[in-house]
Amino acid sequence: MTTPQAAPAQTQQQIAWIGGSVHRVVLDGTATDNRLAVFRSTMRSGAASPVHVHDRDDETIVVLSGSGVFWAGDQRWDLSAGDAVFLPRRVPHSYLFTSDTEILTMCNPAGMEEFFRAVGWDLEEPQPQDWTVDMEKLHAVG
Repeated sequence: MTTPQAAPAQTQQQIAWIGGSVHRVVLDGTATDNRLAVFRSTMRSGAASPVHVHDRDDETIVVLSGSGVFWAGDQRWDLSAGDAVFLPRRVPHSYLFTSDTEILTMCNPAGMEEFFRAVGWDLEEPQPQDWTVDMEKLHAVG
């Protein structure tokens, strides 16, 4: 049974990501009985993802500040602060951030946090020398 949870900012794990972006794990599967994962992310201008598909989770992104271009299927949206996009599972999608941007992402069910943890670097740990996201590991884990 899931119990109510609070997620104080100082307890949230921060994970370094591609190009200097950072994902903050607000809620993970352990807090939500694997129903939901929530991230607050700072994405650097120019950060982009290749076209990819989530087979098991729906993704909702709210742009808190900044701007980006999002594609899903044959649709394109230019989004900025206050805008949101719903990306259902099994629909190919991608994004490109056109400024430094802060987003809130919700994934149903949880699980995306384990992808970020496996490939990114936990900012609580000592920084590995010359750390970057290992793209081969990203593809293997993804």
